Amino acid sequence: MSLELLALVALLPILVALVLMVGMRWPATKAMPLSWLVCVLGAIGVWNLPAGYVTALTLQGIVTAIGVLIIVFGAIIILYTLQYSGGMETIQYGMQNVSRDKRIQAIIIGYMFAAFIEGAAGFGTPAALAAPLLLSLGFPPLAAAVICLVFNSFCVSFGAVGTPILIGLKFLAPLVKDAVTAGTPGLNFTDFGSFAKVIGQWATIMHGFMIVILPIFMLGFLTRFYGQNKSWSEGFKAWKFCVFAAVSFAVPYFIFAWFVGPEFPSLIGGLVGLGIIVAGAKRGFCVPEETWDFGPQSTWDPEWTGTIKTAAKTEFKAHMSQFKAWLPYILIGAILVVTRVPSLGLKGFLSAQKIPFDNILGFKGVSASIDYLYLPGTIPFTLVALLTILLHGMSGDAVKRAWSESFAKMKAPTIALFFAVALVSIFRGSGVADVALNPNNYPSMPLAMAKAVAALAGNAWPMLASYVGGLGAFITGSNTVSDLLFAEFQWGVAAQLELPRQIIVAAQVVGGAMGNMVCIHNIVAVCAVVGLAGREGMILKRTFWPFMLYGLVVGIIASLMCFVFLPNLF
Repeated sequence: MSLELLALVALLPILVALVLMVGMRWPATKAMPLSWLVCVLGAIGVWNLPAGYVTALTLQGIVTAIGVLIIVFGAIIILYTLQYSGGMETIQYGMQNVSRDKRIQAIIIGYMFAAFIEGAAGFGTPAALAAPLLLSLGFPPLAAAVICLVFNSFCVSFGAVGTPILIGLKFLAPLVKDAVTAGTPGLNFTDFGSFAKVIGQWATIMHGFMIVILPIFMLGFLTRFYGQNKSWSEGFKAWKFCVFAAVSFAVPYFIFAWFVGPEFPSLIGGLVGLGIIVAGAKRGFCVPEETWDFGPQSTWDPEWTGTIKTAAKTEFKAHMSQFKAWLPYILIGAILVVTRVPSLGLKGFLSAQKIPFDNILGFKGVSASIDYLYLPGTIPFTLVALLTILLHGMSGDAVKRAWSESFAKMKAPTIALFFAVALVSIFRGSGVADVALNPNNYPSMPLAMAKAVAALAGNAWPMLASYVGGLGAFITGSNTVSDLLFAEFQWGVAAQLELPRQIIVAAQVVGGAMGNMVCIHNIVAVCAVVGLAGREGMILKRTFWPFMLYGLVVGIIASLMCFVFLPNLF
């Protein structure tokens, strides 16, 4: 079969997911099982892979998905524990009393607080948490949703303590090893960990410009489309505070990405930056002299509001001190540092604790494992959630409700992730170098697509790579799953075109992050919490252009890296 037809067959599962989830608005719980089935049919019917081997690959994907789900559960249990302990409302109370200027509130909450939540929890929680807070402060629901979705981008590559890179790129490990062994120029990594660190480093460079540009642009967008005077300049007048916030976030963000690893940039950047800009805002540092607001609600366009009216929101109350409310997040940061820095000794011990699944169903090399202690969902998330019960003096009923709701929330992501990651496992296992399993010696499904795309795109690919990552997040609802789905494809395109592979993979990681702006899952979640159910299309129209701008900037940077600054890498 020709390469073009193989590429088309490989593309079908992705097209099915796209049509079902976007065109027909199916939930991922229904769309991903069908996409997996299409992938299975292609693997058996076209690649001629044995049914038993495809089953083994599916089980391998499920084991991998369990690791991701442990992280998801840990993120959710922390969130619900803080909600039922009163800690989250206390944090929200502190946020609402910093400044009355809506531009400043948008930066503190939508930009910085959400970045910290992304670094700690990820998986769609920042926008869903920050948007209701902005709503309670007097933001139109539509404006709150758009602001939080767009700002949930530059921090996502390092969300949930680096999960998009550490888990999302795990299937690249053997490819990296083979390329290093073969002496590929520019690839001198000692192990996957050093490769992941370099990907994070290049990702910060690609995000770096938008960390500064995005807040200024979005404040202008806010005042132009939701202000009484319909003026871009009113938002731009807060540019000094935007730069102040960007620098406060970016300095620790870059330091931790370049000198520690991909676990901490957003978590520490958001936490440190939040403390700095809150202190600055209270003292009026870089804050515009005139306070800006949206104007009387009677003048608002009816499409800005939904079933939850801004005026109907109650004021938040403090149930404890701010230090006590923030203490669980402080503990998370401290435990992560202690368990992720190799020289402290715990990283090696924790990462060695695994539940192995070797040679699944007897197929050599089809293996996976669950690092049950090293996954952040276990330590620190679940551990800190248990400690918070004591720290916040939670009642038995509050604990029961927090854990019950957390388990209930796991149903949908469990179904979607099992089938999505199983699909990815079949993708990558389809090109096995074993004539008994791959009788036609076909390339893997991602490599078939990569070869076909490389022939069409040529050296324009660095301009397009991030949009593929964005498409993956748009379809799957996750930067991590986008990386699982497309990282090998991006590696293959880079290899075919002799481009620096780490630059193209970094563009994939950044694209998956910016895809959170247009991700259907995130949009639906935000619409639900601000009362805009059914308005998803309206929000998508507004987040589409920042998404395109982000991709354009990233494409230019990636192209410069490939052809101007780093030509010795290929």
